Amino acid sequence: MKEFKYLKFLDIFKALFNKVGIDYPVLRKILRMKLLIDSRKVSTVLQNQKKDNKDDEKNNFIKSLGIYLLFGAFLCVFIFIRNNYLFSMTIVFSMFMFFIMTSLVSDFSSIILDLKDKEIILTRPVNSRTLNAAKVLHIFYYIFMITMALLGPALLLSLKRYGYTFFLLFLAAAVLIDLFSIVLTSLLYLLILRFYSGEKLKDIINYFQIILTITITIGYQFMSRIFTFIDLDNIEINLTWWKFFMPPLWFAAPFELFINGNTDNYIIGFSLLALVVPVVAIITYIKTSSVFESSLQKLRSSEGETKNENKFTNYISNLICRDREEKTFFKFTVNMIRNERTFKLKVYPSLGFSIIFPLILVFTAYINGALSRSSFYSIYLAAFMVQDVVGFLSYSGNYKGAWIYQTMPIVSKEAIHKGALKAVFTNLFTPLYIFVSIVFLSIFKFNILLDLIIVYLNIFLLTILTHMIQEKDFPFSLAFETTERKNGFAELIQVLLAMGVLAGLHFLFGKIYLGSLIYLALIIVANMIFWKNGFKTAE
Repeated sequence: MKEFKYLKFLDIFKALFNKVGIDYPVLRKILRMKLLIDSRKVSTVLQNQKKDNKDDEKNNFIKSLGIYLLFGAFLCVFIFIRNNYLFSMTIVFSMFMFFIMTSLVSDFSSIILDLKDKEIILTRPVNSRTLNAAKVLHIFYYIFMITMALLGPALLLSLKRYGYTFFLLFLAAAVLIDLFSIVLTSLLYLLILRFYSGEKLKDIINYFQIILTITITIGYQFMSRIFTFIDLDNIEINLTWWKFFMPPLWFAAPFELFINGNTDNYIIGFSLLALVVPVVAIITYIKTSSVFESSLQKLRSSEGETKNENKFTNYISNLICRDREEKTFFKFTVNMIRNERTFKLKVYPSLGFSIIFPLILVFTAYINGALSRSSFYSIYLAAFMVQDVVGFLSYSGNYKGAWIYQTMPIVSKEAIHKGALKAVFTNLFTPLYIFVSIVFLSIFKFNILLDLIIVYLNIFLLTILTHMIQEKDFPFSLAFETTERKNGFAELIQVLLAMGVLAGLHFLFGKIYLGSLIYLALIIVANMIFWKNGFKTAE
C-alpha cells in the first residue's frame, strides 16, 4: 500500500500526540485511509459513461494549485520592501489569511462537518479526540500544500535576501496561521452547532458561510488602510489597542522584534499573541472535540426534513421552461439545491464574494472621490459565483441516485441541463443580482437601468458558456471530491476571460451613440444562439 511522506513526517511527533491523549497508531491509520481515498479519482456513478484508469492515482487538487502559485508570485513584491517588516509582512499575511480562510470555508467545511467519520469510525474503539485530530491533520495536509503554493516563492526569495532567521520566522508563522485558521473555523462551527438545531441549523450554517466570507473580504481590504503610505521608505502606523484584534499584525510583529530589534510594547504584545492564541485555540479544540462530535449529530436529525417545492417554483417553471421534461428537471434541481447540504456548503461562500466584491469597489471609489460612470462595470464581479455554481451542479452527496438518468424515459437529454441551468440561475443568481442592482441604482440612479439589463443578460450568456466549457456530466451525478473540482483552474481562467470580453464590449459600446441599445440587441441574439446550440453535445 502507498506510504505517504506526510505520515512519515508526523511520526516525528508521535510522543507528543500520545501525551495529549491521541491514539497515534489509530490516528495514522485513519489519515492513511483518507489520503489513499483522496488520491483515487472519483468516477461517475454511471460506470459505463467514462472511466480513465490512467488517472486513478492522480489527485485533481494538485492541478488547482496553479492559481495559488500565480498569486504567490505576486506576494514576492512585498518581500523586497526592506526596513518596514511590519507593513510588508502584514500585507503578505493579510492576503495569505484571506486565501486560507476562504478556502477553508468553501472547500473544507464539508470535511469539518462530515458525519460519516462519526458513524463509521466512532462506532469502533476510537476516541473522539483521535478522530478530530485526524480530521484537522487531514485538512492541514491540503492547506499546507496551498500554503506552499502561495508562500513558497516568497519563502525562497526571503531565504536568499534576508537569511535563515527571516526564513524560519516566515515558515513558523505560516504553519501557525494554518493551524489557527483550521481550528478557528472549527470552533466557530462548534459555536453554531451548540446554539442551533434542526432545519434552522442548516440555514444558519449557510448564512454563516456567506457572512464569514464577506467579513474576511472586508477585513482583508481594511488591513492595508491602517498604514499611512507616504513612499516606500515612509510607511507609518499608529499602534493602538484595537489593533490587537487584527491577526495579520500579530504574525508580522516578530519580524520587527527579532530582525529590526523594535522592542515597542505593542510589538512585543503582538508577537506574544502570534504564539499564544494559536496554541490556546488548538488546546481548546482538543478539549472540546467530544462536544463537537456529539453536536454534529444535530445535522443528521435535520436531514430528514426537506423543503418541498412551492407554488412560486411551479409558477416560475411554467413561465420559463419550454416542455414537461425541462420543467421536471427545473423542479428537481430547485429541490436539490435547497436540500443538498454539501452542495450549499461548497457554493454559498461564492455568493458572499458575488455580493461584496462589486460593493467594495464602488464604495472604495466613492470614499476616494473617484466614483464615475466606469465604476458601474464593477458589477460584473457579481458573476464571480457562476463558475462555482455551474461547476458544482454536477456534484452531490447523494450521487448514487444518478442511475435515474439511465432508467427514465427521457426524450431529450438537453432538457436535463437546460432545466438545471435555469433553476440555479433563477434561484441562486437572480435574487443576489437584484440585491446588488438595488444598491447600484441607489448610487448611480435610474440612468443605469438599461446597463443593468445588459449585465443580467451577459451573465446569463456567461452561464451558458460556462456550461459549454465544462464537462457535460448530469446534474448531481458525481461524488464530491475532497477539495477541488476536476479542471477547476483551467475552467476558471476561461470563464474569467469570457467575462472580461463581455464586460469590455459593454464598456466600448457604451461609448458610442445608441451603443447600449445595439449591444443589448446583440446580446439577446447571442443568448438565443448559444441557448439553442450550446447543449447539443449532451445528447
